[in-house]
Amino acid sequence: MNVLKHHRLSRRLFLRGLGAALPLPFLEAMLPQRVAGAGGNKVPTRCAFFYYGTGMNMRQFEPTDEGRDFKFSRVLKPLEKHRGDLTVFSGTYLAHGGGHQGDYTFLTGTEGRTPSGIKGGISADQFIANRVGKSTRYPSLQLSTSKGTGFGGTLATLSWNANGIPLAAENDPGDIFDRLFKTDNPREATARARGFERRGSVLDAVTEQARRLQSQISGADKAKLDEYFNSVREVEKQLNRDIDWSKRPKPVPETRGMSEFKSYVPNQAPNYEYETFAKMMYDLIALAFQTDSTRVITYVVRPEGSGGDWKQFGVSKDFHSLSHHNNDPKNLEELARVDTVYMEHWAYFMNRMKSIKEADGRPLLDHTMLGFSSGMGIGHSRDRLPTVLCGGSAAGVRHQGHLRLPENTPLAGVWQTVAERMGVNTGGEFQDSHGIIKPIVA
Repeated sequence: MNVLKHHRLSRRLFLRGLGAALPLPFLEAMLPQRVAGAGGNKVPTRCAFFYYGTGMNMRQFEPTDEGRDFKFSRVLKPLEKHRGDLTVFSGTYLAHGGGHQGDYTFLTGTEGRTPSGIKGGISADQFIANRVGKSTRYPSLQLSTSKGTGFGGTLATLSWNANGIPLAAENDPGDIFDRLFKTDNPREATARARGFERRGSVLDAVTEQARRLQSQISGADKAKLDEYFNSVREVEKQLNRDIDWSKRPKPVPETRGMSEFKSYVPNQAPNYEYETFAKMMYDLIALAFQTDSTRVITYVVRPEGSGGDWKQFGVSKDFHSLSHHNNDPKNLEELARVDTVYMEHWAYFMNRMKSIKEADGRPLLDHTMLGFSSGMGIGHSRDRLPTVLCGGSAAGVRHQGHLRLPENTPLAGVWQTVAERMGVNTGGEFQDSHGIIKPIVA
């Protein structure tokens, strides 16, 4: 008799002994009875969005033919062995992209930087995280080559909350690993608990003060106060969430064959090598998904401006300067060389995602959608973007190899497709999308 047919295990089951608690990995016995042993898609679906600032050399990126059997271009050649797990889209477009504004509009579809300020909206990742993030310790993770938001200049983040506020990114693999997996010692746990108490006391105080003001202010100010209350309620929810998760042991990841996770800040670590950093970040993303620490991630792989200027690329100038190529063969050659290195790192990432098996026996990649693009194409245009979607076959993605979309198809259509495959109902309308990309959904 198969015992699993009668006894299902909790996803939050821990092994306890000697005062310690060790979380179990995701086992087949944790799947619903109707799915266990049947290969059904009940393993969590994840998604991640990646940004390559300043576009790419599209002359060496875009395939010349179409369909599943397309010929891989020079830049995409490192991904050829993953042919069945990706779709290259031609024809994607950012209405407010081009120039160096694309990082602001990349996941929002709205006008980013204007002379009168920032016109933002909730980003696609946060739209998804708001609906699927309640099941994980972190609703989403924001990663980058730079720390913070970069708000007002070159962005270090792609994520914007419902109030149009950018969410700060992390760029130190050591700090990210500790955040995901390090267990607090007793002193740290006590300090964390006191911090929760202080945050709660401050929230109580400012909320009470704001309520007293309501009888003394105009109708317009009351509307502003309502917005304030909404923000406070969001902070209260996050505080309660932090308190709840602080009582649960963090997962213990299996890191054999992966990078040595340590503090390694770009251009600050001794003898810094970008490839080492890139592999650590991709390994961390894989671990975060494997341990179900989050189901939504954004990563600014290459920021706007002079991003991508790493000595080991062996080029004569920074990436931004190369992008002003003026049809100089040397500039175009070096652009393609840098883009190809980035795709070699992406191939490493896909290898990692395929090497990790889920409880249903399928690779982690099958349960994860990984989308990358840029805020511009070549020549700082807002069209002809380097857009690729990988993985997600267990979520119903049916890859088409190279798919040529109608000219000026909003990039948001790709993000809407990801949201719907994540089980998030967009209501048929999403940013400036014309609808999901139907050819790639089952």
